[in-house]
Amino acid sequence: MRQNWIATFLAITLLVGPAAAAEQEQKQQAAENKAEVLEQKAADNSRSTPAPRAEAITQSEVQAVDPEGAAPLDDAITCLARSIYWEAKGKDSADMEAVANVVMNRLGHKGFPDTVCGVVKQGSEAKNCQFSWWCDGRADSVQEEVPYALAKEIARKALNKQLADRTKGALYFHDRTVRPDWSRTYIKTADIGLFRFYKPRQATAK
Repeated sequence: MRQNWIATFLAITLLVGPAAAAEQEQKQQAAENKAEVLEQKAADNSRSTPAPRAEAITQSEVQAVDPEGAAPLDDAITCLARSIYWEAKGKDSADMEAVANVVMNRLGHKGFPDTVCGVVKQGSEAKNCQFSWWCDGRADSVQEEVPYALAKEIARKALNKQLADRTKGALYFHDRTVRPDWSRTYIKTADIGLFRFYKPRQATAK
């Protein structure tokens, strides 16, 4: 009897494993497809209201994307979540949300790319990265699971247009312990946690 039970358990495990993996893959693909549509709409400035329920990325879908934090940065969710993670991990969720705000504010704005990955990687070809973590020469894979899960959830809300803009339209930010020369060129919009945020005096970003 015991041998029959063990055999049955092993058979179920073998069947459930591939099924769970397939479901995870379907959720990941669904999230990436939705994110592509949402970033296009955000870049076109054609939608300021939250995504309709059918178009919105769900919590389970976004967590299925890049579960180990080591995937290539070639989709909107991974690029946004990894940027939130590396710019503000270890800080309050408000700081992380504000970083997401800046990326989304730049998306499609004159002077910036019209994809999330383009925004995050901008300047790398000239070694003048807009987001320092992308050009610091260190590995970009995730080191802590919990902060990255939070970063993905914030990325989901940002892409769904469910995240309030704490920065008041900021396109730039820096750590409040420093004062870069470029900060004098822009208008300060907010101080959030350890960051200070700015927007251009004119409509065109530099």
